[in-house]
Amino acid sequence: MRALFVLTPPESKRFIAKAVAQLPEVIAAKEDGEIIIAHGSTNVRVAEEIIGECPERDKFLSGQIINRILCLTQAEEKPPIIKISNGELVPPVSTMEETLENFSSESVFIKGANAVDPQGNVGVFMAHPSGGTIGWAFGILSARGSHLIVPVGLEKLIPSVKEAAQNLGQDTLYYSTGVKIGMFPIMNATVITEVEAFHVLFGLHAVHIGGGGVSGTEGSVVLAAEGEKGNLNRAIELIEPIKGEAPLQPKKSQCINCLPTSPIMLTSPEAQFAEIESDHCMFQGRKDVELPDFLHQGV
Repeated sequence: MRALFVLTPPESKRFIAKAVAQLPEVIAAKEDGEIIIAHGSTNVRVAEEIIGECPERDKFLSGQIINRILCLTQAEEKPPIIKISNGELVPPVSTMEETLENFSSESVFIKGANAVDPQGNVGVFMAHPSGGTIGWAFGILSARGSHLIVPVGLEKLIPSVKEAAQNLGQDTLYYSTGVKIGMFPIMNATVITEVEAFHVLFGLHAVHIGGGGVSGTEGSVVLAAEGEKGNLNRAIELIEPIKGEAPLQPKKSQCINCLPTSPIMLTSPEAQFAEIESDHCMFQGRKDVELPDFLHQGV
């Protein structure tokens, strides 16, 4: 039997988060191990599904597409990434090396993405010139064989992560609508889209059949799920309460003092760029009254 589902981006994020929380490696690491949950709008929901809360949820982002541009959150307002040890939140430390000091092959690192392709590769935008969270963490995770889990909605489906990464790089961009970026391609992660979520949660085979939308439903994905009637009913019972999931209410960085910083470096934004001449965004250093009208629309 088949059932058809439409999920808006916030609904997809909640649905995917529920699947991430039910992965065996996540359950095991929560009970007796370590989990890192990096910034991101999907990971806000992941944290809520795993530990029941996400501190400062509307600020628990880093890079974002907001007000029609590539942008950031305000550096001094960004909370630290979430670390869970044996089911309890633990305080942040100053570097990624210290954060992952006790990581092993059983530990879990959860990082969102900005792109996913049909081969299951994912890409992460990098606004920080040193690579940001994924740039600092990936070597340790790969060296130790830790679980890298990437929840990402099919609204971010692109033809090829490899081709995308080859056509990016902060210093290669003559023009960028907002902050300049590179891309970190990842080919060895456990990727959870809506398709995998149907399988993890209900044992259903799902197919991405379309998407789009208007009037607040932009970016929606349409999926057909196939399987036994009982499993389809379980999916319906879980998804119907998700319908209407509200989007987060983040704020963009102030252009006048914006710098693409990371909370894993607990130095000040200025110290992170002490020896770097920053030219990361076409709106950098502008006052609000100097910004184009489209940046104020819908604020």
